[in-house]
Amino acid sequence: MGVIARQSIRGTIATYIGVAIGFVTTFFVLTRFLTTEEIGLTRVLIDAATLLVGLAQLGTSSAIIRFFPYFKDDKDTNHHGFFFWTIVIPLLGFIVFALLFVVCRQGVEQWFGDKSPLFVDYYYFVLPLAFFMLYETVFESNANVLMRIVVPRVVREVVVRIGLLVCYLLYAFRILSMDGFVISLCAVYAAASVINIAYVCIVGKVSFRLDSPFLISNQSLIRSYSRYTAFLVLSALVSIMAPMLSSFFVTAKMGLNYTGIFAIATYIAVVVSIPYRSLNSISSPQLASALKENDTKQAEQLVKQVSNNLFLICGMIFLLIWLNIDLIFHILPNGNDYAVAKQTVFILGLSQLFLSTFQFSVTTLNYGRFYAYSLFFSLLLTVVSVVCNNYFIPLYGMDGAALSNLLSYALYFAFVIAIVWGKMHISPFCKQQLISLVLFCSLLLINRLWLHYLPMESIWLSSVVRTIVLGGAFCLIAYKMKISTEINALLRSFFLQRH
Repeated sequence: MGVIARQSIRGTIATYIGVAIGFVTTFFVLTRFLTTEEIGLTRVLIDAATLLVGLAQLGTSSAIIRFFPYFKDDKDTNHHGFFFWTIVIPLLGFIVFALLFVVCRQGVEQWFGDKSPLFVDYYYFVLPLAFFMLYETVFESNANVLMRIVVPRVVREVVVRIGLLVCYLLYAFRILSMDGFVISLCAVYAAASVINIAYVCIVGKVSFRLDSPFLISNQSLIRSYSRYTAFLVLSALVSIMAPMLSSFFVTAKMGLNYTGIFAIATYIAVVVSIPYRSLNSISSPQLASALKENDTKQAEQLVKQVSNNLFLICGMIFLLIWLNIDLIFHILPNGNDYAVAKQTVFILGLSQLFLSTFQFSVTTLNYGRFYAYSLFFSLLLTVVSVVCNNYFIPLYGMDGAALSNLLSYALYFAFVIAIVWGKMHISPFCKQQLISLVLFCSLLLINRLWLHYLPMESIWLSSVVRTIVLGGAFCLIAYKMKISTEINALLRSFFLQRH
């Protein structure tokens, strides 16, 4: 996969460095020094800011990738004023939705005030946090279309995480008050946005001048851009909200203490989908170009490669997490408080595996001419999520929230894949994925039987032995059966260089 593989590997390395920092932060700082309520507050503030960002950017991040090939001019770094709009449109969106955010304060206070009053106290801090996250995200997308994903990935995964770690430590040792802590969170994202903006301006050599003659001579393109943006605003209103609904429902119905526990379970499960972030970032521009040229064959080949590789890699990560889940809670400070979320981690991990494997099909639908279908599917996702959360949380608590997440995604991706295959003749499935699925399920079953019939007193010994045997079996079988020719080629290249 050439450039895709190299950039993805570098981006993934940066991401996993961030994961290591996040691991230390989550398991040795947050759980030791912060209460579950304080962890829950941090999580819900960031979730609320992320939701506001998704709405305020008015679809800019997706539009950047989809429409840059139409504006791109290799002879002119101005790119017909394309990057001017990446500043102006999100700013307009932020102003509009910030005003709506202020208007909604009373309703939020009524919903969260009983179980989570601390969130209501810091409600307005979401606005500066969202503003800086907005431009960090937009300029990361700008860097992606310029094929410069590594530094923005380092900023997002490493710089931000180090900054957050410092904030947590300063609060833990009471150098910062709670007010100072929340302000410092905003400062971390402010620094990240400034770095991304500076990087794109320096390395990309972009210009933010408005190209009026190009706009006048390409009215159809501008209309298409406007329709797409309007569609994405409506889509974001539902699709971005859906993944966060479980967190909001847990906060409103169970309180910030349970939000904190649910957040730790989510942190563990999200590790499964980390490879998707890098591979999607560098593959999306390639997909947009293929669809622009109506090259269905190349687009389908790319979708199959990405989906197959992600199912294999993310399935392996999920397996390793589940083999060591008892050890994770054992070494976690105050781990008994969080071990109640063990099954929650399993269900959320499956959701992340679904998302990693099939989200690229959603990207395919959004970049094609049938993108309007995704609005209906996003609405369906949100409605199902609301109904399921209302039904399952009272019955199963946090497990119910996780189950709602899984069922919503399963239904959502089923509809998306059906439309992408039926309308665009692009399928994410291949026979290698069936082999991966059988291998994945078989090893999970063997692990369950192992724990039942061959229990070990030492959690450390049990985890290490099962990881070596079952994890090693997964890697060996996957390599020998050539489930991913790209991964096999990369491994051979790596070992040849080493020798």
